[in-house]
Amino acid sequence: MVRTKSMLLELGFQLPNFEMLNTNSYNNEKFNSDSLDNRHLLLMFICAHCPFVKYVENQISTLSKDIETSVQTIAISSNDIYTHPSDSPANLKKQAQLQGWSFPYLYDANQNFAKALKAACTPDFYLFSNKGNGKFVLYYHGQLDGSRPSNNVPISGEDMRVAIQNLNQDDSYPSNQISSLGCNIKWTPGKEPSWFK
Repeated sequence: MVRTKSMLLELGFQLPNFEMLNTNSYNNEKFNSDSLDNRHLLLMFICAHCPFVKYVENQISTLSKDIETSVQTIAISSNDIYTHPSDSPANLKKQAQLQGWSFPYLYDANQNFAKALKAACTPDFYLFSNKGNGKFVLYYHGQLDGSRPSNNVPISGEDMRVAIQNLNQDDSYPSNQISSLGCNIKWTPGKEPSWFK
């Protein structure tokens, strides 16, 4: 495990088109950007094995239900499953079922989507504003809240909740965007992105 902070991605970045396996579907269906609806979008890179993700799983469950009228939630795992078989699509599906997650949980098999968004860690949180006509632009990229497994700060989802509240009020970009912290994404050996040290 390498403790890793999320990378800087310019606000206003437009969500690229994508299509990935939805591990949280009945028949291993694909989910793509055309499947997004007219709500805003919370997108998070997580996985099944990471202790940082396990630490916030309950808050992810609570938050996704609290915001579902205005924000759709999607989870993505980009970890290499040959080096980390505990993050296989079957195990992602088990994780979702155990947590009662009904949102799409996508498997980024070639890691291209993670690289496009400069994802670096699990968990890594992105909030996109829906501008209409299938255009989603980055509004917030940062921590869920200030809680970490070792700092005794209660888990509240406060930073993300404030960003969502501002977005729903059509407010300006939230200025206080603190990097998320977690385990590094498990890149395929030899195919690591340039920012991975």
